[in-house]
Amino acid sequence: MNMPGLGAWFDYTVNGIVIGNIYAMLAVGLALIYGVANLVNFAHGSVYVVGAYVGWAAITYLGTPLPVTILCVVVVCGLVGVGIERLGLRPLHGSSRIAPLLATIGIALVLDQVVQLIFSPDPRAVPMQVPEWRIPIGGGTIGPLDLLIGGIGLASAAVLYGFLRFTKLGWAVRATAQDSDAAQQMGVDINKVNMAVFAIASALSGISGLLVGMYYNQINPAMSFEATLKGIVALIIGGLGNVPGAIGGSLILGLTESYGIALFGTSYRNLFAFVLLIAMLLWRPNGLFSGRSSLPPEPMTGTFIARSRPFRIPPWAVAGLIVAAALLPLLNNPYVLQIGVNSLLYGMLALSLTLVAGTVGQISLGHAALLAIGGYTSGLLAMDAGWPVAVTIPIAGIVTAGLGTLLVFPAFRLTGHYVSIATLGIGEIVSLVILNWSGLTHGAIGLGGIPPLEVFGYDLGSVEGTYWLCLVILVLLALLQLRLLSSHLGRSWRAIRDDSVAARSYGVSGNRYKALAFGFGGFGAGISGAITAHSYSYINHETFNATLSVLALTMVILGGLGNVMGAVLGATLLIALPEAFRGLAEYRILIYGLVLLLLIRFRPQGLMGTV
Repeated sequence: MNMPGLGAWFDYTVNGIVIGNIYAMLAVGLALIYGVANLVNFAHGSVYVVGAYVGWAAITYLGTPLPVTILCVVVVCGLVGVGIERLGLRPLHGSSRIAPLLATIGIALVLDQVVQLIFSPDPRAVPMQVPEWRIPIGGGTIGPLDLLIGGIGLASAAVLYGFLRFTKLGWAVRATAQDSDAAQQMGVDINKVNMAVFAIASALSGISGLLVGMYYNQINPAMSFEATLKGIVALIIGGLGNVPGAIGGSLILGLTESYGIALFGTSYRNLFAFVLLIAMLLWRPNGLFSGRSSLPPEPMTGTFIARSRPFRIPPWAVAGLIVAAALLPLLNNPYVLQIGVNSLLYGMLALSLTLVAGTVGQISLGHAALLAIGGYTSGLLAMDAGWPVAVTIPIAGIVTAGLGTLLVFPAFRLTGHYVSIATLGIGEIVSLVILNWSGLTHGAIGLGGIPPLEVFGYDLGSVEGTYWLCLVILVLLALLQLRLLSSHLGRSWRAIRDDSVAARSYGVSGNRYKALAFGFGGFGAGISGAITAHSYSYINHETFNATLSVLALTMVILGGLGNVMGAVLGATLLIALPEAFRGLAEYRILIYGLVLLLLIRFRPQGLMGTV
């Protein structure tokens, strides 16, 4: 590790402050939305991407000067924010409190895919609209773009302060953030306030996207996810709903990242952000700029999932479906069998997540990390240690159960939005550790030449062999989960989900039972990841990404939270049906997002009903 010189430290400090200003516009928008709607908006980074591409298009096709470019971004992104609130979230008023959060995830998928379809996934260079000279200061340098970003950040903060402090609508926003029920009783139009806040927050997010494109001279549709995460990290540092705190948290995050790059290199940049996120959630969940250190109350009792009568499938019908699935290889169609293999592997993941999210009530947005742990465990043991695949796969399940539970255990004390944010951060940490721990995981190179599936001398590397193995394992995991749900353990899990306070008063230890749920879920997910690794023969840190976690969540909502058969059905439908319309392959993520939105709006209990 080479220590930078004094001039380099000045440049890193300037870079940290500049990036912190960009994060501030993201985080302030998130803080405003959380303040009035009690919602963490996971679509915020997608609006940031929209702003970046609107700015690029205005400069490239219209030749607009910078002030006009910024105005175009503000108008378009403001309208997008209004649309998100009016069409995506307002119809969910009165729904379960988790529904708007899930809706923002669906909206993010839709916006990202629309941008990609319009502009293509290829990166774009944003033309520079400011001079490129640098002023030497104290051994370092500072440029006009640095000053511009700092000036826009300060101007935005000043305008926002004036709006909230001196305008009637700003007073209404503050009153709604303090007590929405009381504000409504005093005649405040809550819908108007929400619409205004989403417009302002989206405009700020769009400006930050444009500035990032100018600063790094590159934009792409995939940068929305990272932007959302960075905004959330800054928000957590400053405190949910705390606008000044969001600005302070953004500057801390920007400087932490910049100094981290100076000391350890670029590949560690995001790792610092997510480690900081988890540390804040554990030790200062209210943020650094709040007077309290305890977790704010966020009751979720009776509001987690939609009540419904689950659809019961007779045992003879279940047996018939298993027999029909077992006869599928007789069709002698490798393409259909491969779709079946993918459906079965996703079915294992969906079973794991429906146990955690549906039965225990812990929404996990980082569940793909369990697949990564399982895949790397089995792959490394088979490649580097020379162990038989028949041994490495169950060991991968056990290791994933233990390590996954250990990683998420500190988050068990959290509730509501905090659980989703924590699991998302943990998932990203796992991916970044895999990327940077090259001595163990082979780093960015990934694992190549993973041995094919083989059990006790029988080659299962063919699509037929893999299908049989996956079907047997899925049936066994489903039977185990059904047995657990009908036991005292299952009743305890549901008690924690429905009312954790009441469950604790009856002696049900929440942390212990949550750990058991994550352990059983992690075992199934680890096996799925292991089989996937041996089937692909190559995996890297991007194989099991965050989109996979969202897809798994869509599957379990489609089937019905907590419903074992529903999880398998949801996985089969979302994996098999798009293959029937292969011409629509490029629209797959868009379809997933729309399905998630429609389910939350019209069928939150899923096709099979919640259990």
